[in-house]
Amino acid sequence: MFVHRNRKVAIIGAGSVGTAIAYACLIRGSAGVLALYDTNPKKVRAEVLDLNHGSQFVPHCTVTGSDQIDVTAGSAVVVVTAGAKQHPGQSRLELAATNVAMAQELTPQLLELSPNAVVVFVTNPVDVVTYAAARAVDAPTGRIFGSGTLLDSSRFRYLIAQRAQLAVGNVHGFIVGEHGDSEISLWSSVSIGGVPAAQYRADGEVVFDEATQTAISAAVVNAAYEIIEGKGATNLAIGLSTARIIEAVLGDQHRVLPISTVQHGAYEITDVALSLPTVVSAAGAGEVLQVPLAVPELLGLQASATTLREAQHSLGL
Repeated sequence: MFVHRNRKVAIIGAGSVGTAIAYACLIRGSAGVLALYDTNPKKVRAEVLDLNHGSQFVPHCTVTGSDQIDVTAGSAVVVVTAGAKQHPGQSRLELAATNVAMAQELTPQLLELSPNAVVVFVTNPVDVVTYAAARAVDAPTGRIFGSGTLLDSSRFRYLIAQRAQLAVGNVHGFIVGEHGDSEISLWSSVSIGGVPAAQYRADGEVVFDEATQTAISAAVVNAAYEIIEGKGATNLAIGLSTARIIEAVLGDQHRVLPISTVQHGAYEITDVALSLPTVVSAAGAGEVLQVPLAVPELLGLQASATTLREAQHSLGL
């Protein structure tokens, strides 16, 4: 017997990030229906038209949009990208007040229209915004989470693969903590073709010595700033990484992704949203996997949690 599965995805905000997510979903076949919501009616109509005009070349998907929030009703996944934009030189946490207020107001409306939806926040600073949204509603644990350090981890793997002269698919490793300046690179658990990073050699020489590790970690932290300075926003890679999250939810894939959730004791961290490897399924964010950490990594992660908790407190959260 055929069972209908809801594959509607709503995207809140039709700016550079929201439209990149929509485009990534369209070309990857991530969703059955895409609904864009933006307060600018001309902008959202233009983006919907532009996406639909390429429908011949992609897997079937119905794309609609409106400046009325009702267009999001009945979604399985709601992705929030709306909010104030990060400017060159501005940290993600400096964006906090405006975007936290938006999340607190918007989240109840979204869940009223889509009561069974998984809500994914991409709006920066994503950890603080995710915490505010989760606390603004009485939703089941894991139904609201943030894109977190999934993109950072992709940047991390790319830079490692580039240095090792291998395909990215051969590299496994995570960035955890804040999606921002205090994030932590988990070098102790990086695997390159099954070989720990510290043991990986080329022509008999260690490739990832301490200096190289430090340089790569710094490059990951600074990547967004360089892109924002050069083109005004990061959008293409976050579009792809968010599409990957959507696929994990709609496909009930139970995939381990470093996403931002409100923590309940992992690594003795509580009552703060930050990224750790987490099982993502149709129910949203599930079990947090506690990867073995080196002592400096654990201390760095806990310091990152403190940074985020202080940001939450400064906003009255």
